Amino acid sequence: MEELKEIMKSHILGNPVRLGIMIFLLPRRKAPFSQIQKVLDLTPGNLDSHIRVLERNGLVKTYKVIADRPRTVVEITDFGMEEAKRFLSSLKAVIDGLDL
Repeated sequence: MEELKEIMKSHILGNPVRLGIMIFLLPRRKAPFSQIQKVLDLTPGNLDSHIRVLERNGLVKTYKVIADRPRTVVEITDFGMEEAKRFLSSLKAVIDGLDL
């Protein structure tokens, strides 16, 4: 259990909200900000602060698209894909090592 605690504490994706964002983006590659907000049941400010952290660390990028109105799109980067997969593999290794 100490290994799990250390992984969660020491990695940017150890935060459940940021991990949820990345897991949501993995199969889609990109999604509108509002869709992520709705699915994860977050306030716009909360989601924005987590996305800014992910963006500063190169895991996602954001940009505006103009459709019927301006929308923010969040896209996982190639580095973000690899980092999320690495982090999830680490979690799986810990889970596989548990006596269940």
